[in-house]
Amino acid sequence: MADEDDIPAAEPVLTTEPLSRAIGERYLTYALSTIMHRALPDARDGLKPVHRRILWAMRRLRLSPTGGFLKSAKISGDTMGDFHPHGDAAIYDAMARLAQPFNMRYPLVDGQGNFGNIDGDNPAASRYTEARITALTEALLEGIDETSVDFRPNYDGRLEEPVVLPAAFPNLLANGSSGIAVGMATNIPPHNLDELIQGAQALIADPDIADDALTALIPGPDFPTGGVIVEDPASIREAYRTGRGAFRTRAKWQIEDLGRGGWQIVVTEIPFQVAKSKLIERLAELINLKKVPLLADVRDESADDIRIVLEPRSRTVDADQLMGALFRNSELESRFSLNMNVLIDGKVPKVCSLKEVLRAFIDHRREVLQRRSQHRMDKIDARLEILEGFLITFLNLDRVIDIIRYDEDPKRALMAERWGKKHKRATDEKDYKSPPEQKGELSEVQAEAILNMRLRSLRRLEELELVAERDALVAERAGLAALLADPAAQWARIGEELDTVRKLYGKHTELGRRRTAFAEAGEAVEISAESMIEREPITVICSQMGWIRAMKGHVDLSVEQKFKDGDGPRFAFHAETTDKILLVAANGRFYTLIGANLPGGRGMGEPVRLMVDLPNDTAIVDLMIWRAGEKLLVASTAGDGFVVASEEVLAQTKAGKQVLTLGDGVKTALCRRTHGDTVAVVGENRKVLVFPLIQVPEMTKGKGVRLQKYKDGGLSDAITFTKSEGLSWKDPAGRTRTETDLRLWEGNRAATGAMAPRGFPRDNKFT
Repeated sequence: MADEDDIPAAEPVLTTEPLSRAIGERYLTYALSTIMHRALPDARDGLKPVHRRILWAMRRLRLSPTGGFLKSAKISGDTMGDFHPHGDAAIYDAMARLAQPFNMRYPLVDGQGNFGNIDGDNPAASRYTEARITALTEALLEGIDETSVDFRPNYDGRLEEPVVLPAAFPNLLANGSSGIAVGMATNIPPHNLDELIQGAQALIADPDIADDALTALIPGPDFPTGGVIVEDPASIREAYRTGRGAFRTRAKWQIEDLGRGGWQIVVTEIPFQVAKSKLIERLAELINLKKVPLLADVRDESADDIRIVLEPRSRTVDADQLMGALFRNSELESRFSLNMNVLIDGKVPKVCSLKEVLRAFIDHRREVLQRRSQHRMDKIDARLEILEGFLITFLNLDRVIDIIRYDEDPKRALMAERWGKKHKRATDEKDYKSPPEQKGELSEVQAEAILNMRLRSLRRLEELELVAERDALVAERAGLAALLADPAAQWARIGEELDTVRKLYGKHTELGRRRTAFAEAGEAVEISAESMIEREPITVICSQMGWIRAMKGHVDLSVEQKFKDGDGPRFAFHAETTDKILLVAANGRFYTLIGANLPGGRGMGEPVRLMVDLPNDTAIVDLMIWRAGEKLLVASTAGDGFVVASEEVLAQTKAGKQVLTLGDGVKTALCRRTHGDTVAVVGENRKVLVFPLIQVPEMTKGKGVRLQKYKDGGLSDAITFTKSEGLSWKDPAGRTRTETDLRLWEGNRAATGAMAPRGFPRDNKFT
């Protein structure tokens, strides 16, 4: 015999195929497996395979709603070992979700122990928690032993598992579902069971019911955490019609009076799938970042219910404005996206409308009804066959006893005997009727039943009971046969079954009452810090060195003010605490100050450079009150400029906003409010140019266009005015002069102009 080492090894068989085909086929297999067996729910019972297997395993463990609890580790272990060959952690997470009342509108698992909470905390380990099924799960499983659904072998062929559950109520829409597959996803919100049953019954009554009529019965989702749906009804109808859309949901809140004018806002319900702890963190962040200045503090006083306390900044705050800002900046308002992508008949993924999903459910219920009815008829037929054998026994009792007593093979003898009516039995009972004469052979089933009959069953009352049972079964079978032959009767029966569920879990019950309300959204207003400021008059004073202060009230501007040694007055004007103050710097940047934030007028004020990031070597060109809707003329010392809207120069940060782009050695020359139709420009060379304002473009930022041409020097000042009223200035004596004949200085933009008229100010300024 040759050594094993001498036997040549078989050469491996190699096959070649394009990489794209190999990857494509394998990825398609994986994608189909994910879609069919993991991510998408079945439209009939609303369950994914993992949930269906968990509930089936719990039923096999005899966990009833009124029985004892069992360790979750045992449940997940049995599910994994018998039906779902995946990780026990994934199975336990799926089971825990079925027990969470803040995730499931109608929980299918009754949990005992820590199954997580609305703060986002995870459930305790499976060895610490216990569970059993709920009454609603029993409704999902009702009739499963009556061949109402198909079964298939489990993953190793040892056991069988249901392909789908009978589902006595539309669980898909009642509890919702979410999942992500390969190339598709699903996201279905929970709904109110009472409304769903009304919708299903309306669809049974009128298969062609309009989508709007169905939406009138099912107006929107009913989230387990409550809240208020503020989505437009037209958008909801469109979402239900197409199977895609979104539902905007807000927290439910109320004002709590604290007495003496004080109040606070209490949030009692939050949007679905929003973790309360993260919501509190977000609200605290808004307070720290001062994004919602109307909010002073947030406290979580929740116990078993939600109680989030929001403290306003002051008593004068408008509660609607505060909540509007919070809705806009936090998860107190969220959107739930609808993507009704489900498996039709457990095989075909499809994005369905609300009507199509309900149709899939009631069609499934009809099939369940037919299969259960047929199963019951088969059971009745089997029982009637045995009853016929028993009645033959009573009619021919002596012969039956004789065969059993003396025949070597009584079973064969009973089957071979030709049975007939032996004699009329005398009876004193008026209501008793002897069964009709029966002739023929006994079947094997009947013979076996007769041989297994107890002697005590041979008494006369038992015969009466058998006759009554037979008559009842015959009547029941006739009713079932009529039901299977009449579609209208089947739909009526389905409606009655739905009514039974509705009576148990309808709106009149604690579990069935609607939790999510409907309301109009209103307008969520962004609240700024200025809206909180009390409006009061002030006088703004800024020195030559940039020390600024705000004196209370409108003081006389001609009164001399005190300044530091070496400093003097520069800007002084009347304003209000609610005003925004524009600071125009020589570097082309605009800074924004709030009147209420300026230092008080008792001292010398504070350097403005502490309030904004103004470089030390940059001069202040102008300080003015900002007004909405105004146009500003800005220009550089090089003679370039443009018109800019006042809204474009507001700065949101201390760094300011770059509006005027400047070259080397060029600075901001001026910023003037525009009025009228004409521009007058004067250069350092004392030449004046007058041209139409329309020739100056409006920009948001940049260098601008040339206003006046200079051979030497640059721009000194510019002003806008109405040409018909003339150009005015003050002469060296302080008198106001007005020139209406401007033909000498008129021209087009970027011209050189002509020498200023006699008496024009020596500082080359119009004002």
